[in-house]
Amino acid sequence: MRLHVLDRRLRPLANRRVAVAALLVVFALMAVMVASIVLTALDRVARYANHLDEERSRETLVGAVQTFEHQLGATLLDYTAWDDAAENVYVHQDMAWMTSNFGDMTFDSDLFDVAIVLDHQGRPLMAYSDGQPVEGELGGYLTPDLMGLFDRVRLGQTGHVPQALGFLRTQKGIGAAGVALIRPKSGDIGQPTEKHLYLAFVRHLSPLTVERLSEAYVLPGLELVPPSSRSTAVEITAPSGQAIASLAWTPRAPGDQSRKQVEPLMTAALVIVTVYCLLLVVIGNSEMRRVRADEADAVRLAQTDRLSGLLNRAGLHQLLEEEVRRGRETSADIALLYLDLDGFKEVNDAYGHATGDRLIRAVSAGLTVLVGNEAGLARIGGDEFGIVLSGDDAHERALALASSILAFFDQPLALGERTVVVGCSIGLCVSENGLVGGAELTRRADMAMYSSKDGGRGRWTVYDPKMDEERETRNQMEIDLRGAIGRDEIEVVYQPVVDSKTFELVGVEALARWTRRGHGPVSPELFIPVAETSGLIDQLGLCVLRKSLLQLQEWPGLKLSVNVSPGQFRDPAFVDHVAYLFRETGIDPARVVLEMTETYFVQSPERARLALERLRNLGLRIALDDFGAGFSSVGYLRQFGFDRMKIDRSLVQALERGHRAVEMLQATVALARSLGIPVTAEGVETEQQAVILRLAGCDQLQGYLFGRPQAPAEIASLMQRPMELRAKAAELAFAAHRSDRAEI
Repeated sequence: MRLHVLDRRLRPLANRRVAVAALLVVFALMAVMVASIVLTALDRVARYANHLDEERSRETLVGAVQTFEHQLGATLLDYTAWDDAAENVYVHQDMAWMTSNFGDMTFDSDLFDVAIVLDHQGRPLMAYSDGQPVEGELGGYLTPDLMGLFDRVRLGQTGHVPQALGFLRTQKGIGAAGVALIRPKSGDIGQPTEKHLYLAFVRHLSPLTVERLSEAYVLPGLELVPPSSRSTAVEITAPSGQAIASLAWTPRAPGDQSRKQVEPLMTAALVIVTVYCLLLVVIGNSEMRRVRADEADAVRLAQTDRLSGLLNRAGLHQLLEEEVRRGRETSADIALLYLDLDGFKEVNDAYGHATGDRLIRAVSAGLTVLVGNEAGLARIGGDEFGIVLSGDDAHERALALASSILAFFDQPLALGERTVVVGCSIGLCVSENGLVGGAELTRRADMAMYSSKDGGRGRWTVYDPKMDEERETRNQMEIDLRGAIGRDEIEVVYQPVVDSKTFELVGVEALARWTRRGHGPVSPELFIPVAETSGLIDQLGLCVLRKSLLQLQEWPGLKLSVNVSPGQFRDPAFVDHVAYLFRETGIDPARVVLEMTETYFVQSPERARLALERLRNLGLRIALDDFGAGFSSVGYLRQFGFDRMKIDRSLVQALERGHRAVEMLQATVALARSLGIPVTAEGVETEQQAVILRLAGCDQLQGYLFGRPQAPAEIASLMQRPMELRAKAAELAFAAHRSDRAEI
């Protein structure tokens, strides 16, 4: 009876125990299942993150390879679609020019390291690798893949641009290669097909190049390996379709790293599902914050200039767009200052890029202090900077800031052991109420900045709508001038140069004149600056020199003076062009004087010295033009050893002001005579000036008193009237005698 009652009491407890046990088992199974599901999900997430990172890295590397190939293509296009190249290759057949401009350029170049010139049958005329001619057979370079590219170009299978690109294997390794037809920019070679020449460039994927790609595109462990099917490799194929190599990188496996971070937390989750869930939420939020922080860092890095630490061009564009949008919403003005350093290139050339980098950092630091926290500062590129201000008083603040910046550049900058002086040209534009977009605001400020440079530098200029009209007019003049040079429409006139004692005609100065179609004569003060800024000065200068040398053949008793622009010196082939013209015309170089202003000698003294030595080796004489109008020193006169000095017309015109001007002239001539340099005075307009200049010691005179710039026929007529010049000489000699006795 008692046992039966006890059994009835224990049975519910047992049932409850079983139920509790069952519940515990169920909860345990559920915990295991949840943990398994979560672990499985986490593993899949890790694998997917690894896969996504690999795919992104693959896309980046594919883009890098394509960019590498396209950069070679752009370089090849610059070297082959080139008027000078077509002229020297087809007209002059100048192998020295090809070696200088193609072969020598392979030395220590990031653009290409192999250059081969091929004729229409594919035979090599020139082959250079790393600045040295390739000896022996070229089979290691003229591979079937390269000749396949050559055949595509030769047979016209490349479309409207006669150029073919691809990757191939050479005896040096794997590289991007390109073959293109050498031609003028117009495309009209003017030679039969069998005389066409082709230029091949190869840019190899050297270990250093691969390392730079690895750093630039953030691909750790990037290396060039044999063709591979690895998931972390991009295959490189030749034009024939054959795989020749692969670029492989070390996967970063961000998913695995994330999983290792949360594994301890997942172990704890096996004890209590609730804790696991809470930790999962915390870790998820932490991961999202990290991703968002990484994204913000990436965006900030992409918009930051590494050298100066300022915003870069992309950052400035983003800032401008934000300020313009905010300005439209709040009716606030946005001002943009566009700065360009004056003299930065000279510092960079004289002291090296390291000093140039220190100068950029010093300028950035100074501008940061001047700008403060209420404006945005960016280094746009090179030696250009941009400053963005916003607010109702943005215009006034921008003007005040521009003045402060100019004052800042009035002081020398100390760069370690060096002290340099640079200037600054500023363009300023304002978007009222944000109505002018960021891109247009930048264009206008840039235009205003160039107006400051044209106006003398070291100043600020506010954008004016008339600048657009002036630029359009200037661009159209450039187009017309280019066409006039191509059609041989540039005329040359000659101004007489006479002996100061006998007044006999001893020489002429060649001067360019242009009658623009539909407009009439254009002043040289207008079209010469256009030629210099557009790069046409090389063609214009050589055109004038050639015509004047041909004309000199008819004047055996005269000497010729020709002006040379500083822009012509920047062409490495300038001296070669001059030498060719003298060979073509047969003129004795000793009869020709090249007149050069002091600008180039001051900016690039070492380059100027080398150029002068090469010109003197041809037999030419060099004259320093416009002495007294700039900042020439005795040091420059002694350093470069000029064969003649031309006194600027400003010193001649000043003679009428009194004895001080006469004394300055006499001191200038005495300086030249002490250095053994004969002197020519230009701008002589009155007999009184001629007398003073003669007494001062000038041996040659030039100016309207003896003749304006005139056509060749008038010069020939003047040569036939020597008695008139002698009579004038007698008159002035008598005047000089009286002046000498009066102690002028």
